[in-house]
Amino acid sequence: MFGLKFIKFQPTDYVLQYKNGRLVRSGAGLSFFYVTLTSSLVRIPIGSVDVPFIFAEVTADFQEITIQGQITYRICDPNKLAQLMNFTLSPDGKNYSSDDPQKLSQRLINNTQVLTRTLLKTLPLKNVLINSDALVKSLNAQLPETKAINSLGIEILDVSITAIKPTPEMTRALEAEAREQILLLADEAIYSRRNAAVEQERIIKENELNTDIAVEQKKRQIRETQMEAEKAIQQKERQLKEAQMATEIVLEQQKAEWVALASKNARLQADDKAYSAAAIMKAFADSDPKIIQALASNGMNSNQLIAQAFRELAEGAEKIGQLNISPDLLNELLLKE
Repeated sequence: MFGLKFIKFQPTDYVLQYKNGRLVRSGAGLSFFYVTLTSSLVRIPIGSVDVPFIFAEVTADFQEITIQGQITYRICDPNKLAQLMNFTLSPDGKNYSSDDPQKLSQRLINNTQVLTRTLLKTLPLKNVLINSDALVKSLNAQLPETKAINSLGIEILDVSITAIKPTPEMTRALEAEAREQILLLADEAIYSRRNAAVEQERIIKENELNTDIAVEQKKRQIRETQMEAEKAIQQKERQLKEAQMATEIVLEQQKAEWVALASKNARLQADDKAYSAAAIMKAFADSDPKIIQALASNGMNSNQLIAQAFRELAEGAEKIGQLNISPDLLNELLLKE
């Protein structure tokens, strides 16, 4: 009625009411009545806004990539923005009367793309793909400092990059290179494992050889000890034999001395007996043989006497013509034997 209308805004909306070219009311989350015929309402959202972006750029090595991300911002100075861009509401109070609110997001994207292009001129493709965090850090540091952003009264809360994609051909090439590198690392790992196994085998063999050497050294020491013991035993046996031989020599010498002494004694005894016999023979030399025979026959038995008689008969056989011996005498002699 008469163009009077009530309107209510959210706390995240900053409202400026102009009447006849003068600012009559401003603030966040206001609600009031106004006359549509004489009032102009400017609504500026002051809450945080997420602006997704995607654009293609070229790296320092002339490789095309697609960068996808998001800009988060908020309007910190609505009055400054209202002076530069048209955020006026249409008479219905719901929609904007111009397309400037949509252009704001595009301005942010354009500034982001310009900064990204400047940074990519110094980075090759691999560095961009590997060091995307450095790119994000640079954008967060430089974008809030740009003149366009400061003049609009906008605060950049965050710039994030969700994806950096090269062309499909380059993706396959990088995948092949990475795959070959991974296979090379796998081969190196296999070779390292084999070398480690060979090294372990060598260490085991060296330990076995060292053990065999130690065992052989122990055996050699045992053999040397046994040989030394045998030498000592042989030396002791040799010394014992030498001692036995010395003892036998001494015994032989003593035996020889004893034999010589016995021979000497026997010789002396023989000399004494010879002397005695010579003295006896000398004593009987001048005696009558008959007397000697008579003395010798003293103590003889009958057989000895008969034998002596036959001997005397034999000595005088040339004087005896014929001798008869009776069988009784012979029988008697045979029976006595």
